[in-house]
Amino acid sequence: MGRHPRPLLEDQLAEIAQEVTLRGEAAERKRLDEIEAARQKRIRWEAAMDEARVQYAEAYRVRHFEAQETAWRHAIRLTEYVSAVRTRVKAMPPGQARNEAKAWIDWAAARVERLDPLNTPPRLPEIPEPRADDLRPFLGHWSPYGP
Repeated sequence: MGRHPRPLLEDQLAEIAQEVTLRGEAAERKRLDEIEAARQKRIRWEAAMDEARVQYAEAYRVRHFEAQETAWRHAIRLTEYVSAVRTRVKAMPPGQARNEAKAWIDWAAARVERLDPLNTPPRLPEIPEPRADDLRPFLGHWSPYGP
């Protein structure tokens, strides 16, 4: 019966060393791939945050625009009301009640003047710095707190 030659200890150690080296290289590649994947994810998140800020600013401008239109319509109604009151007051007999009504008309007309957005030049609103929750509707699956 022939004896099977046993592998030499030096050969076994060389194989073990090569296996350790290969595993170490694989682990390092995996670590570097994970770092790159995290970097790419962060880049995509930052792009999503930039786009969310743009969309937030536009939505803010639209809300401001709609609020101006609402204020304008409100001012028109109040102006019409003050005009109707003025017509009634002109028909009142002279005296204390008429004087008080004229004072009220002066106050109301000045108030309407301040409420009407058309009495100031139109301009884009200052966009406040958004909070995380302000951006959430524009981020899709991303979190406003990070990737």
